[in-house]
Amino acid sequence: MASPDPVRPLLTPRLDLVEADSVIDLERQLRAAERLPAAELQARQLAQLARLARHFERQSPAFRQRLRSARLSANALSRMHGFRSLAPISRRWLQDAQGLFADSLPDGHGPTQTMSTSGSTGEPVVVRRTRVSQLLWTANVLRGHRWRQTDFARSLASVRSASLEARHLPSWGLPADLVARTGRSLALPVIWDAQRLHAALREFGPGNLVTYPTTLAALVDLVGTHGPFLAPDAVVRTVGETVSDTLRQRCLSVLGVRLWDTYSSQEFGHIAHECPDHDAYHVAGESLIVEVLRPDGKRCAPGEIGQLVITDLHNFATPLIRYAIGDYAEAAAPCPCGRGTLTLKRILGRERNMLVRPDGTRFWPPVGLIDYGGLAPVRQFQYVQHAPDRMEVRCAVTRPVTAAEEAALRAEIQRALDFPFGVSFTWFDTDLPRSPAGKFEEFVRQF
Repeated sequence: MASPDPVRPLLTPRLDLVEADSVIDLERQLRAAERLPAAELQARQLAQLARLARHFERQSPAFRQRLRSARLSANALSRMHGFRSLAPISRRWLQDAQGLFADSLPDGHGPTQTMSTSGSTGEPVVVRRTRVSQLLWTANVLRGHRWRQTDFARSLASVRSASLEARHLPSWGLPADLVARTGRSLALPVIWDAQRLHAALREFGPGNLVTYPTTLAALVDLVGTHGPFLAPDAVVRTVGETVSDTLRQRCLSVLGVRLWDTYSSQEFGHIAHECPDHDAYHVAGESLIVEVLRPDGKRCAPGEIGQLVITDLHNFATPLIRYAIGDYAEAAAPCPCGRGTLTLKRILGRERNMLVRPDGTRFWPPVGLIDYGGLAPVRQFQYVQHAPDRMEVRCAVTRPVTAAEEAALRAEIQRALDFPFGVSFTWFDTDLPRSPAGKFEEFVRQF
């Protein structure tokens, strides 16, 4: 039997407590750990990883084979060299791996929940998350509220529901109700069109709003003609999609508030919050190891864009160790605020959101910088790249588009993308369709 790790654990979930008390206790532990020096944080991460790896070496045939193929032992992952010698895994590996999930869990970590991604990449992934995973996700939500100094007494509107009806509730619900007496709340369907959402929000007057960035952008566009839709000094939070610099600027100039973004996924739960003091994201280093890697596998320097590879340190059901989630981010220098976790300058989205030219060059397309409304009656757009030289642009319009307007729009798109793509248009007189999860992407590559 392996000897106990001498390094103090990062987190010790109190599984003998009821769920509410466990969450509150974990949030206190997060508060105590978030300013650990980077070297101490890394030592504790690797010690926890070795415990996790020893568990999966016994319980997961797929992980055991992965270690053997890399000629590594579970204990080798307690050192950074050993950790980086284990090649990252892809979505396809998770799909195809036989004997992936642990046969049993440590006491108190069950039950498990089966989580599935939306499948928007065409490669849906199923993972199992444990009770501890959910407790950590919830505790990290509370940490975000603490960083933003959320006023729970004010009302909350959430525009991300998949239901067809609006729901008025007397409080915010969990986890906010665990720590405060909260105000009333309103849950609105994300499938409603922007004008209907704006009218409902204007009547409700929320002091807090959480929604997808594309929904927020559509609401901000209506302020000039339909008036404000938030209470004064409201807090605006976004989830689920990539946030553009343009939207951040418009929130400040039109709404007069800062936009707060949270980065999460179905596989990992909470991944990063924006720093309350500086323009950067802090990853949840107490529960995850997050790497930003170049194509050659080396770490990105501050200012470089790379692929995100993430390790879940507390999920004892699914071995998500060095998992290339498919998202890209810009690495950042250590944050001046003093928090020791890795910082990201911005989240750029998935590889499918990168444009590919026929010569093989890839880049993040500047589709948000075109004045669509000034060229044609366009109120919403989405690009779908079907081939290296072929682009479909889907547009929701307020009236039929003339041939001259279509030609002008095509020419501007080709100019902005710096390539003479064959551009076809599909016109909609309703809002453009969203994914089953309610998300929307402005650019999607389908090859």
